[in-house]
Amino acid sequence: MSSAPAVRAVAIIPARLASERFPRKVLADTTGKPMVVHVAEAASNAKTVERVVIACDSQEIVDAVAPHGFECLLTDPDHLNGTARVAEAARILDIAEDLAVVNVQGDEPEIEPATIDAAAEALFDRGTPVATIGVPFGEDEDPTNPNIVKLVCNTRREAMYFSRAPIPFGRDSAPAYYKHVGLYAYRRSFLEIVTTLAPTRLEQAEKLEQLRFLEHGYAIAVARAESSMPGIDTPEQYEAFVRRYRNRAGSAQV
Repeated sequence: MSSAPAVRAVAIIPARLASERFPRKVLADTTGKPMVVHVAEAASNAKTVERVVIACDSQEIVDAVAPHGFECLLTDPDHLNGTARVAEAARILDIAEDLAVVNVQGDEPEIEPATIDAAAEALFDRGTPVATIGVPFGEDEDPTNPNIVKLVCNTRREAMYFSRAPIPFGRDSAPAYYKHVGLYAYRRSFLEIVTTLAPTRLEQAEKLEQLRFLEHGYAIAVARAESSMPGIDTPEQYEAFVRRYRNRAGSAQV
């Protein structure tokens, strides 16, 4: 009896120079490598990923990445979000439908390779057009923080709703929600559909793009990971990452 074919994926990392709270963060290089290169290294270690591409908006990013050996692709600088940039890259690369296209955020240098694998595998295991990741809340994390997105799932482990509010209300027991990790695996054909979907009421109210998929009737599979490291939104968060990176490097040399 033959086993099922292994899931195969292309990791596309959208990267742009502009950022409101931390301009040019993808090129921050206190560690000796641009931050986006740390992301690419993590993605390349995922067992499902057979190709890593950085989809960027600037030749400066291409030039900074080149010495580190990762593939870069210049895309339209006017994209409104990373999903549109990933969709353009997938179109240019002519990615086959039997490959998962994983959108790995360019500001998550500590993303776990296993988390990427979980999203890619859930995409095909569940038969949905898109998959994402949920993790349990840490003991020191505040569910009322609107910057931490919450999600709730149905019995098929598909997303029912995402919110900045702590939902559902736990009237008689602890609420059954997860923290959302903003990593997505897409079917190639769905990426073409995504770019044509009109913005929706709930998406605009919560400022959460993934609600557009749900409001238009598309199922989102949710794979569970045990933990997640934070993305980098501010210079202070980057400095904390640098300290963790140096501590790990020092421990490895002992």
